[in-house]
Amino acid sequence: MLKDLFYKRRKYATIPSEQAKKEIPEGLMIKCQECSTISYTKELVKNLKVCSGCGFHFPMSARERVRTILDDGHIFEYDRELVSADPLKFPDYLNKVEKDMEKTGLSEAVVTGEGTINGYPVVLGVMDSNFRMGSMGSVVGEKITRAIERSIQKKYPFILFSASGGARMQEGVLSLMQMAKTSAALAKLHEKKILFVSVLTNPTTGGVSASFASLGDINIAEPKALIGFAGRRIIEQTIRQKLPDDFQTAEFLLKHGQLDMVVPRKDLKGTLAKILDIHMERRVVHG
Repeated sequence: MLKDLFYKRRKYATIPSEQAKKEIPEGLMIKCQECSTISYTKELVKNLKVCSGCGFHFPMSARERVRTILDDGHIFEYDRELVSADPLKFPDYLNKVEKDMEKTGLSEAVVTGEGTINGYPVVLGVMDSNFRMGSMGSVVGEKITRAIERSIQKKYPFILFSASGGARMQEGVLSLMQMAKTSAALAKLHEKKILFVSVLTNPTTGGVSASFASLGDINIAEPKALIGFAGRRIIEQTIRQKLPDDFQTAEFLLKHGQLDMVVPRKDLKGTLAKILDIHMERRVVHG
């Protein structure tokens, strides 16, 4: 019959069934929070987690960062055995730390160790915002301080990637003490004339931005990284003024002399290698 040869096209798209939704692998695609571009996760990873639509730099894990910065992605890791205690007996704190250990495969919110960049030996620290929002507790401060001490001992340049929400409230004053502790260690590094390059990524806030992250001989940031101490709303309420739209961005800080350069992720390893090259030439010339 004629009716069997033709069909009426539906005017409206059908809604996928729950079963169909389940058949789409979770994490297959990711949406950019800046421009809403949807990318295949694998393609985004190949592009160093930078949005092809607007250039937004997605956060990287510590392990991902190590793979992109160090030669062959290899690091000789320091102090992996250090883990958080619970000095204040803060409710559910250790349970949350254990969950982050399982989720990230890390023992704490920073990875430290040594490796090479284009053949130049360095001591490296990389914070991971996936672990307690990269917050700085006593173990984070201790690992960074020990890494600085290794840098002094080996006379290797020290490079630190910051990504943090600030001090870890569950450890109270013991967390705040790490600001002075790490800064004092960096003062000794400076006395020995050993290079410290600080790389600030999105976000670098609170006590981390107010201490070691801002003390580099050279301070670099990734594009549009959020960098600051107090939150925007708190500052506006305190000073009773409207802040610029780009306030606390890497570009704003560069314009006002608080950064030396803003470097896209794809150029970061090359930039660090160039800095190390210049630094080593100066050391040879000046002894």
